[in-house]
Amino acid sequence: MKKEIKAVVIRPKNYNSLKELPVVYLLHGYSDNYAGWITKAPGFEKLADQFNMMIVCPDGGFGSWYWDSKIDTTFKYETYISKELVEWIDAKYKTIKDRKGRAITGLSMGGHGALYLAIRHQSVFGAAGSMSGGVDIRPFPHNWDMAKRLGEYSLQPEQWEKHTVINMLHLIPPKSLKLIIDCGTGDFFYEVNENLHQQLLYRNIQHDYIVRPGVHNWPYWQQAVKYQLLFMHEFFNEKS
Repeated sequence: MKKEIKAVVIRPKNYNSLKELPVVYLLHGYSDNYAGWITKAPGFEKLADQFNMMIVCPDGGFGSWYWDSKIDTTFKYETYISKELVEWIDAKYKTIKDRKGRAITGLSMGGHGALYLAIRHQSVFGAAGSMSGGVDIRPFPHNWDMAKRLGEYSLQPEQWEKHTVINMLHLIPPKSLKLIIDCGTGDFFYEVNENLHQQLLYRNIQHDYIVRPGVHNWPYWQQAVKYQLLFMHEFFNEKS
């Protein structure tokens, strides 16, 4: 995209004494930026110490949905995060340079983005999660700048069908991708998450599914991220 993009990079306090570390890429939601997690969920970064992992919070632009847009070619956030950023982090830090040491998760737009990127780039990410994710975009054709990235749903239905997570499950081979889905029962995305869960069950795709009382807000995500990072930690230990 020919521009400088900021990211928060969190290292554990014993980074210098460790040989190599796994990395979790943690995506923000719509209208937020790279600093959203660190400023709105303070304290979560201590889990990097507890789990001996790095956490990278990239900037996903305003309403990119982490796609490479064919409508607006200035939005290529799929390429940025799944390729350029991963390569940059691996070159600069002591990371496990393999899918067994990489995971990705996020909230809302970032929940959809994390699953979308992981499914499309299974050689890069070994585990993926979603918190309150917009995991089926089709019920929301006029929301959150999605039409600016894909075109109007009424005019470009095939783009919407191809760019929504719930339609991509056929791309997941058996036992290839570790998945964790979390959504509050009072969330406006609850129904699409429940539908995703049912589709994963139908296809016999192993996954963790967490449902708790809660809505689409930071108090919910401050709790949810703890489960996500624990899940990723266990994935990393299993693979090591």
